[in-house]
Amino acid sequence: MKNANPDGMSRRELMKTSGKVAVASALAGLALPQVHAGESNTINIALVGCGGRGTGAAGDALSTTLGPTKLVAVADVFPNKPGDTLKNLHKEFAKQIDVPKDRQFVDFQAYKHAMDSLKPGDVVILATPPAFRWVHFTYALQKGLHVFMEKPVTVDGPSTRKMLALADESEKRANIKVGVGLMCRHCVVRKELFDRIKSGEIGDITLLRAYRVRGQEAKEFSRAKPEGMSELLYQIDRFHSFLWASGGCYSDFLIHNIDECCWMKDAWPVQAKAIGGRQYRGNYVDQNFDHYSVEYTFADGAKFMLEGRNIPDCWQEFASYAHGTKGSAVISASGHSPAKCRTYKGQKHVKDDLVWHGPKDEPNPYRVEWNDLMDAIRNDKPYNEVRRGAEASLVTAMGRMAAHTGQTISHDQMLNCEHELAPDVDKFEMDSPAPVRAGPDGKYPVPEPGRKKKREY
Repeated sequence: MKNANPDGMSRRELMKTSGKVAVASALAGLALPQVHAGESNTINIALVGCGGRGTGAAGDALSTTLGPTKLVAVADVFPNKPGDTLKNLHKEFAKQIDVPKDRQFVDFQAYKHAMDSLKPGDVVILATPPAFRWVHFTYALQKGLHVFMEKPVTVDGPSTRKMLALADESEKRANIKVGVGLMCRHCVVRKELFDRIKSGEIGDITLLRAYRVRGQEAKEFSRAKPEGMSELLYQIDRFHSFLWASGGCYSDFLIHNIDECCWMKDAWPVQAKAIGGRQYRGNYVDQNFDHYSVEYTFADGAKFMLEGRNIPDCWQEFASYAHGTKGSAVISASGHSPAKCRTYKGQKHVKDDLVWHGPKDEPNPYRVEWNDLMDAIRNDKPYNEVRRGAEASLVTAMGRMAAHTGQTISHDQMLNCEHELAPDVDKFEMDSPAPVRAGPDGKYPVPEPGRKKKREY
C-alpha cells in the first residue's frame, strides 16, 4: 500500500531512502581530503571508547607486524577510563604510546577531538557502545580517516539504513579502508573450512546450529542505578543491559555465531522466528531476556537454529556447526579462538568419520584482522567491511526482534522497521535525558511478545 506523497514513493522506498538523506545531509559541503599514509612511516591511532574491547583493539593495533603504529589520542565519556586504558596498554606498548593529558578527551564531543588529533590516512578505532557507531563513522569519513569499528555496527532498522548509506559513501572512496570487528572472518582455519564447504566436501548445507549458552558474561543483568550517577551515563556504563545502546546481550554476544554460520552458508537469512523469556530476575532491572531460541530461514529453505542463554549452573556450550547432504562440519568448537574446525563424512562427530581437521596452532584472528587492515592501508588495497558488518548486525537484530515481539520477522521488515531505539544519539550531551526511563518499580520497559508486535518495548 502506497502513502500519498508528491513523488509517488512507497512507504518502503521512503524508509530505505531516509538513511541516505540523513547521511547526505551530514556529509554535505565538506571538502574531504585525499587519504594517504603520510610522509612518516608511522600510522597514528586514536581510540574512541576506552572499555575492555576498545583497550583490546588498541593493543591489537599496536601489535601489528606491518609497520610502526602509535596511539596518540583517546576519548570516552567516563573520566577514569582513558587513564585505565593507557595504564593497561603501557605494560606492553609503552614506546608506542604518546597520549599526554591534553589528548585524553572526556565528554560526548570527545570523539571529534580525538579524530582531530589525527591526519588523513591515520586510523580511528570506534569501540563505544554500538548505538554511537554511525555518528562516529560519519565524522571519521569527514576527516578522511581509516576506521576500525567494533561489532555490532547497528542496533535496529533505522541505524542500519544509516550505516548502509555510509557504506555507499565510503565505498566511493577506495582510498579509505574500513575494518569491522567480526574477526572470525579473518580466521585462517575457518577460511579453509569455507573453501572446503564451497568445494562440496559436506554437500549442500541444509542445517546450521549455533550455541552460546553460558552463565553471566558481562553487564547484561543490572540492578537499580546507584545514587549520584546520571541516568544516561548509567545506561552507557551498563550498555549490555539496554537495547538502545547495544541491542542487548542478544546482539552483542550472538553476532559472531550468526556471522560465521552465514559465512559458511554464503548467504543471509530472509526470515526469523523465535522464542525467549526472563527467569529468576529478582532485583535485576535490565531489558534483556536471559534465553533465546531462534530459527532463521534462508532463501533456499535451509535452516539455522541459534540458542542463546545466560543462566548460571546449566549445561554450557559455545560452538557452531554445519550439516550438509554429504557430511557435517564443526565451524567453531569452544569460543572464537582457536576454532578447531573439522569436517566429517556423516552427521556424527566421531573419530572414525573424521575427514579433515585444522592445525593445532591457529593464528589469533584478533591480530590477523589488524594485519589485514594495515596491509590494505600501507599497500592501498581495496578493503571495506562496512556493508557486511551492517548486514550481520541487521540479521542479528532480526532474530532479536522476532523473540521480543513473538512475530515472524523478515529481513525486509527488520530493515524498514520504524522503531528507532535511540533517535537522538547524535545530540547527546552530559546532561541529556536517557533514551529509556525506569518505571515506578525501578525497572525498565521489557519486551512483551504478542502484546507489542511492531516494536521491542
